[in-house]
Amino acid sequence: MELPPLLLGASLVLLCFAGLTRSLTITSVDQSTFEKAQGEKVTLPCTFELSEEDEGPLDIEWVLIPADNQKKEQIIIMYSVDRVYNHYYAALTGRMQFTNLDPRSGDGSLDILNLKAADTGTYQCKVKKAPGVQSRKIQLTVFVKPARTKCSIEGSQEIGKDVTLKCVSQEGSPLLSYDWKRVSGTQNLPATSILNKNTGELLLKNASREYSGTYSCVASNRVGTDECSVELNVTPPINTAGIIVGAIIGTVLGLSVLCSIIFCLCKKHKEKKYEKEVHHDIREDVPPPKSRSSTARSYIGSNRSSLGSMSPSNMEGYTKTPYSQVPSEDFERAPAQTPSFAPSKVAAPNLSRMGAVPVMIPAQSKDGSIV
Repeated sequence: MELPPLLLGASLVLLCFAGLTRSLTITSVDQSTFEKAQGEKVTLPCTFELSEEDEGPLDIEWVLIPADNQKKEQIIIMYSVDRVYNHYYAALTGRMQFTNLDPRSGDGSLDILNLKAADTGTYQCKVKKAPGVQSRKIQLTVFVKPARTKCSIEGSQEIGKDVTLKCVSQEGSPLLSYDWKRVSGTQNLPATSILNKNTGELLLKNASREYSGTYSCVASNRVGTDECSVELNVTPPINTAGIIVGAIIGTVLGLSVLCSIIFCLCKKHKEKKYEKEVHHDIREDVPPPKSRSSTARSYIGSNRSSLGSMSPSNMEGYTKTPYSQVPSEDFERAPAQTPSFAPSKVAAPNLSRMGAVPVMIPAQSKDGSIV
């Protein structure tokens, strides 16, 4: 059966067009998005097939497309003329390589080792073999696992109070999710608890003794989890009034004891000082100070009338007047203020007539001491 001329012409055009368009083809189209954890390894696939018309040299390039469109693409590794060039991108130097040591076999996939969060971006594989040219983009996202998660308690752990359990991860890529669970007891959260998975806070309202126990928090994201725990101990309210009264009483007693000790020390110090000032051992062989001679004389003269009739036999107790009985200088008057009285002279016959009795007066030296 012969085809109509019109259909025959159309078939020839399609065959010619198919022959012209048949060229290099990238076959790895299964996955275009990868999510990995920091420290892991990823293989970005880029397999291809060549056609008979592709007779030029084979070139394979991997480039990093920046998020900012104003920036240029950055070549990270290239295979050209049977040689690998991998010194273009310092951030990946030593951590990347072609999966197949001979990319001419049709595998231009790229391995990236020890992934870092900064490796996140859009990677493009370009395969060239004239006249064929093909490319493919792959989105890589590197997540950081939650780490150094810490649990804490905020609020008073007393019966009837509101207590908040907090959970925070120091490391980890967003979005982080937090979940609390009770480890001890019924392992069910209290009925009054309110959980915020985004902030990691667990609010326990109107806490009771039954809320006591161990609570565990699990922080997670797409690539990993981390966990911490905390011990909650709900106790009866503290008698703050009794504590304050006890503290006041203790303070007062302490001050009283301290004042008593200071008073005793001061009193003892004054007594020692007084003993040093008052206690004097005056020797008989040491003459009194000259400034006291007038006082001694006046004192002896004032006592002459009290001696009465004395004989040598009864003079032993009055031979010397102890200086301890001499009036203190505090009672002396200044020489300028002391009135002087001239002694009156009475004749001996007149004294006898008046009934005077002769008295023997002890001799005195010039300084007032009794000879």
